[in-house]
Amino acid sequence: MIFTDNSPLTVLNQLYGYPAFVGEQEKIITHVLNGGSGLVLMPTGGGKSLCYQIPALLVPGITIVVSPLIALMQDQVATLDELGVSAIYFSSVLDEETNYESIRKIKAGLVKLVYITPEKLCNQWFINFIMTLKISLFAIDEAHCVSHWGHDFRPEYQRLSVLKQHFPKVPRLALTATADYYTRIDIIHFLGLKDAPVFATSFNRSNIYYSTLEKNNGKGQLLSFIGKNKSGCGIVYCNSRKRVDELTEFLNSNGINAINYHAGLASDVRNKNQTEFLQSSTSVMVATVAFGLGIDKPDVRYVYHFDMPRSIDHFYQESGRAGRDSMAAISVVNYGFKEIYELSQMVLNSEVSDLKKRYELDKLKRMIAYCDSLVCRRQVLLDALGEKSDPCGNCDLCLNSPNLVDASVIAQKIMSAIYRMQQRFGVTQVIDVLRGRATATVQVWEHHKLSTFGIASEYTEKELRRIIRQLYSQGLLDIDFNTGALKVNAKSIPVMRGLEQVWIKATALKVAPEFKQLTWLRTEQEERLYHNLISWRHQMAVRHKVSHHAILSDRTLREIIEQKPQDEIQLKDIYGIGTTKLRRFGNEILTILN
Repeated sequence: MIFTDNSPLTVLNQLYGYPAFVGEQEKIITHVLNGGSGLVLMPTGGGKSLCYQIPALLVPGITIVVSPLIALMQDQVATLDELGVSAIYFSSVLDEETNYESIRKIKAGLVKLVYITPEKLCNQWFINFIMTLKISLFAIDEAHCVSHWGHDFRPEYQRLSVLKQHFPKVPRLALTATADYYTRIDIIHFLGLKDAPVFATSFNRSNIYYSTLEKNNGKGQLLSFIGKNKSGCGIVYCNSRKRVDELTEFLNSNGINAINYHAGLASDVRNKNQTEFLQSSTSVMVATVAFGLGIDKPDVRYVYHFDMPRSIDHFYQESGRAGRDSMAAISVVNYGFKEIYELSQMVLNSEVSDLKKRYELDKLKRMIAYCDSLVCRRQVLLDALGEKSDPCGNCDLCLNSPNLVDASVIAQKIMSAIYRMQQRFGVTQVIDVLRGRATATVQVWEHHKLSTFGIASEYTEKELRRIIRQLYSQGLLDIDFNTGALKVNAKSIPVMRGLEQVWIKATALKVAPEFKQLTWLRTEQEERLYHNLISWRHQMAVRHKVSHHAILSDRTLREIIEQKPQDEIQLKDIYGIGTTKLRRFGNEILTILN
């Protein structure tokens, strides 16, 4: 496709059908067109891909996009193909003949964007090959993978330092949706961006409603939530493959269309399940964190963490897969004390340095603090990402202020018991002592003789676990994850001496929020049109072998129904209807409307 005035805005309007750039997009694109390199920090759904796709179409030569996952490359290339943009990807899953055909197209000048994994790009043969070509830009997507501080560390990303060495005059654009201070330093170092500007936008995803749910019959809570949110598709994350398979079977047996995804499944099964999810408007993907990195499905209406994420960074990126179309979405974290220990053991048993383990445990503690927060959840999340904000008005704590109780006395009793037990025992033993249960272990250690034995007998085990967890979340207790022992700390002392009060949430929320997706439909006619367009979109997605948003996004559907265009001129003004989509689908859309 040729753009006569070589204007980024023209490409945006005509090809993508978007009326205007958002955030820093135009500034970044202009910088790249002027030959500049840079680091782009932009939230999921913020439009990072436009920052390199539009320059790729406006300058001579080939743009090479580095991506960590084959599934991501497949999805991006299929979406570009629907727009009429010549893009290919190299992958080990493609046969030799297909890869040779791609090389032939590149040599013939028929390709504008090449998607490739870092391993294949850094292969000496491929480096030698592209040195014979005119390369206009290197775009390094998911750039946080370069850092061993990042949550998706990929050692092969560090080999991309050869790009500056072999192509010193070609711009390099690193892009990521999540990177703390240390990760940014690594990206700048390994990708040779020391003198390049950093384009950072707010990490706030204002359209996402954040909530948490203390685990109490987790499967029942999940079933209740999905039952109230059947009108949209969602992702349910679990921390183990076994739990993914169990939950998938459980949901399907209860009439929910659930699909599973984890690294233990055969490659063809994973691809089939991913395609089914991308082409569906109502299915549920139950997955480990193996699913989702770079998956381009803007209409995910909710992300439900059945298990607590292992870090605040993981949570931000995973929850950010909801609502990428800027329409309302929900994030729910279902959590409990047991997961704190499970996740800490995952960190301690990982093959990383002791320094990295301490770093990861700190990230886990920030995640726990988010779950048990007493103030605006978005504030806590953004603060963990290094950004200050005001209360959001769009989270469970802002809309439903928690009922707090003064827990100073029980906190003193718990801290006293821990101290008198020499800070050497875990939560189960501490609770047994507090409740006056003379178990064999309690008697062996003679803890039944302590003055704190039985001083909290009016509390159930579950209640004490909940209180201890909240004390830990507030930093009033520590946990030695190597031994599981509870410990007091400097913040405990004012509480033990009665100098500071402790406030905790009185009761746990029993149910998660309901998402009312279709409230914008005003009449029966609009609802009928909506379902007709949804059905047509699904048929087109299956026929073209792409995700349904590559045909039309939910936002585009909504504008079509609300504005009811009568001809192609009016249809072209709809958000997301570019020249290619107008030519391919215009008549069919107008036929459905009329």
